[in-house]
Amino acid sequence: MKRKTLLLFIIACFFAPIIMKAHTGGHFHQGDGTIFNNWRLKNGAVLSGNFSMNKDSIIYLEQLNGRILAVAMQDLIEQDQKLARFKIHQFQQINGVNEIIQTPFSIFQLITNWLFYIALITCGIIVLYELKPNIFRILFLNERRKYAIVVVTLISTFVIACSKTSATSSSTNNNGGTNPISITLPKTTTGFIDSAFMPYKPSLSTKWDDTYFYVASTGIPNHNMMIGITSWQQQVPISQPYIDNNSWSIPLQPAYATTPLSTKTNLMKGAVAIAVNGIPIFNALNNRGEDSYLIGELDNWGGHCGRGDDYHYHAAPLHLSSTSGLKPIAFALDGFPVYGSKEPDGTNMALLDTCHGHVGSNGIYHYHGTIDYPYVVGAMKGKVNLDPTTPAPENQILPQAFTKPVRPATNPLKGAVITDFVAVGTNGYLLTYKIGTKNGYVKYNWDLSNKYTFTLTDTAGIAVTTSYQR
Repeated sequence: MKRKTLLLFIIACFFAPIIMKAHTGGHFHQGDGTIFNNWRLKNGAVLSGNFSMNKDSIIYLEQLNGRILAVAMQDLIEQDQKLARFKIHQFQQINGVNEIIQTPFSIFQLITNWLFYIALITCGIIVLYELKPNIFRILFLNERRKYAIVVVTLISTFVIACSKTSATSSSTNNNGGTNPISITLPKTTTGFIDSAFMPYKPSLSTKWDDTYFYVASTGIPNHNMMIGITSWQQQVPISQPYIDNNSWSIPLQPAYATTPLSTKTNLMKGAVAIAVNGIPIFNALNNRGEDSYLIGELDNWGGHCGRGDDYHYHAAPLHLSSTSGLKPIAFALDGFPVYGSKEPDGTNMALLDTCHGHVGSNGIYHYHGTIDYPYVVGAMKGKVNLDPTTPAPENQILPQAFTKPVRPATNPLKGAVITDFVAVGTNGYLLTYKIGTKNGYVKYNWDLSNKYTFTLTDTAGIAVTTSYQR
């Protein structure tokens, strides 16, 4: 009789926690029709869940079947930060406290989990006793062994129960923003990209396939160049073969990088973006890690020439906004657009993240050009493919267009300041520089057969003419 009574008691202990565990502690379950709030993060992620509580600068969102997700307030976009503050204020009024301080998992849930595993192990022992009483007697014959088994069972049960109540974790990216889910972005329409390049046609041409939008150009902008450079390596802008298979490529399907690639320690070779006038935009830092603008390498338009006499920007070409209006002034090589100092809707520029951009009102990320470092891209928000032959910091993005040098690389000319740059004929230019009070000149041109002729006249009046065939 005692055994039957004990058996009924243990069975009751077994089923009670199961009944209690039938409610997992959460309010929302699969199929109950609950509508969740969407919370948008600065990194572009969208979280689904309803506000549950807050602790300091962390809010807790309750998701399906009681899953709790911790989110830092600073990771939310400004609009959703306001929503969170409103929710916190409501809870404060209801509870009459300055701050809601709770743990995201209840003691009730912990106890029921614990009881469940104790009951499960106890039932296992009973079954063992009923089926194999001799084995049971052997196990518990020694008094010390009996207590040891009980202690080990209790400790194991407690560890298992506690592990089941751990918080739902979320990974973080290098900006400190949570990125707990994979975000699938919509494919960028070719019409949207093409409309940004349209004002600069026919100086450039565009085409596309299912993967990339292609931009072909000569590398010569429709504005003046070179004037204002005070640190000059004697390069000058010439036409570049950015055409056909060597065109600039913009991915149509952007995807957020797990860890955005910082331009402080990467991408000091090649372009990071292509301006809508067909001119590439390089890292704000040159290949020596110096801010090209601050050391005087750039002209009044934010550009200069590389060792291949290729003209490109290192600063944001904000002057393009006078023609582009509220359309993008560039596209980064990860596929995200770059706007000027205004938002696409004409409002003032919103706060930028460490990548130098943010999620727009359309839910899609974009960069902004500014007059301060990093000027265009602080880190590549989107995924990019890197050239395996170029290690950091002089690594580069692939695919991209490449220059073909015509003449050997030249050396810096100490003390030279470029004071004038004018077109001469159809395919020629005259550059004037000054050292002290004396002028020097570079006059050059090219013909239809790609023969380039350079005449360099130094400040002493000595001229040297050299021709090169591309």
